[in-house]
Amino acid sequence: MRKRSVTVDGHRTSISLEDAFWDELLAIARRRGQSLNALVAEIDRGRGGAGNLSSALRLCVLDDLRKRTISRA
Repeated sequence: MRKRSVTVDGHRTSISLEDAFWDELLAIARRRGQSLNALVAEIDRGRGGAGNLSSALRLCVLDDLRKRTISRA
């Protein structure tokens, strides 16, 4: 697990995630044509302050992988 800094709506914050989750978040951002910071900010706004951001990011990765797996079936 590694701690990284991102900017969310103009504020720097640190997030600890496993490398595999960071890699997938970067891939999601690339597919959507947005920066990693923009993706993280979108996820942060979507959680409405509930839970922690690291968990929300992991759930986003899981949701994306599920959707892509289902679409291939």
